Amino acid sequence: MPDATPLLRAFARYRLNRLASLDPVESQRATLRRLVWTARRTRFGRDHGFADIADIAAYQRRVPIRRYEDFWNAYWQDDFPRLTDVSWPGTIPYFAVTSGTTAGRSKYIPVSKAMLRSNSKASADLYSFHLRARPKSRILAGKSFMLGGSTRLVDEAPGVQSGDLSGIMAANVPRYARPRFFPPPELALLDDWEEKVTRLAKQSLVEDIRMIGGTPSWLLLFFERMESDAAGMTVGEVYPDLEMLVHGGVSFAPYRDRFRRLFAGTHAEFREVYPASEGFVAMADDVPEAGLRLSLDHGMFFEFVPVRELGNPSPTRHWIENVQVGVDYAVVVSTCAGLWSYLIGDTVTFVDRLHARITITGRTAQMLSAFGEHVIVSELDRAITQSAERTHCAVTDYAVGALVPEQGSAQGRHLMVVEFEPATAAPDLSHFAALFDGALQDDNDDYRAHRSGDYGLGPPTIMVGRPGMFAAWMKRRGKLGGQNKVPRIITDPALLEDLRAFADTYGK
Repeated sequence: MPDATPLLRAFARYRLNRLASLDPVESQRATLRRLVWTARRTRFGRDHGFADIADIAAYQRRVPIRRYEDFWNAYWQDDFPRLTDVSWPGTIPYFAVTSGTTAGRSKYIPVSKAMLRSNSKASADLYSFHLRARPKSRILAGKSFMLGGSTRLVDEAPGVQSGDLSGIMAANVPRYARPRFFPPPELALLDDWEEKVTRLAKQSLVEDIRMIGGTPSWLLLFFERMESDAAGMTVGEVYPDLEMLVHGGVSFAPYRDRFRRLFAGTHAEFREVYPASEGFVAMADDVPEAGLRLSLDHGMFFEFVPVRELGNPSPTRHWIENVQVGVDYAVVVSTCAGLWSYLIGDTVTFVDRLHARITITGRTAQMLSAFGEHVIVSELDRAITQSAERTHCAVTDYAVGALVPEQGSAQGRHLMVVEFEPATAAPDLSHFAALFDGALQDDNDDYRAHRSGDYGLGPPTIMVGRPGMFAAWMKRRGKLGGQNKVPRIITDPALLEDLRAFADTYGK
């Protein structure tokens, strides 16, 4: 296969120069102006007077923040699956099917042709940042491997299909570029995750893989299968020319040490991305500590609402011009697929306003506050990572929920179900729980106040799941593999009890 990296290198020089001179404020102002003008004749655009909107303040006055259900009920449901000139010009050709990280019903997120181009542009940026970090890269001399869900698409209507976002992107890879991607169609179409991983691991042993990407927890399952098939060979021995591991979907912090051990001896870099069904939001353009750079010129306009104001009828709506570093914001997007001031469900914090860099802190629906403690996912990730480091163990997966006070007790507590890596010794659970509890108290004032004197909130309870338990639980729920993620915070008491009972009996 001819090495296409020189062509990529020429593009990367041009693109990186453009990004270096990009003004975040002016870029976002111009993006919203183009989006509004393009959609002015759609039903949504007419309803909200897009033809007369002259600035961002006017847009925010006319377009309220909406959730998926608001769009579905008011604009999409009656015309689905043929959305023609409803909230974006023309007919929407694809819908990304997602249920997010919770147990909710499937959502159908519009994916327009313009959004396909936006996602492709983001992929090109990802490779450009890699070439800047690795000037001697030959990443396009081999294949790129994305470990995603099934690429099988469902025909919803003539010219309209739905499915996993990875399948939608795979269907739109140019024919000339397909030989540079792995897996081949016959494997990518597989719906059975376990069969898919088994066959991918075996086939990948004979491929020249230069990049591999996916959700950390599912990548770990894949690498375990791959090493088993490779008769003890390491990742570096199986993929000697691997240059980049792309990860996203969940925090990498609990997995970082394990991946470092897996990739010891390789020269692959780790690069985080923030892709959503609604659009490619951000990616790492520098060292991990620098955060993720927002994709400001990809056909998406970003607003940011302080998380604590989400319940207000008129929350404060910031944009890149007036955000503040260190504030926990809910992400709101307007896109070239016809989403307008749409709450995507993720929360972020800015770490660098000048370069528009963020860190992901969790989900708007994922806050543990059964007792007023207001604990978010990023705080749990930090606490469990610190506890694992101090007890010299590795955590494969975890989930946390609230146990309400039982009769005769005024004290509730948190239940943490943890699966430890088999290769490391499980820690003393009481010590692990104490470290975890202390780390959360150091990080969260509300949690510390509720834990004061064990009065309002008791110490956390740790429950250990046997190796493979979380994957088996997700499989039983029909959510194994692909973009499905283990919910870090479980607020549904029935779902928490289901996990608790499954963990108690799994492997016995």
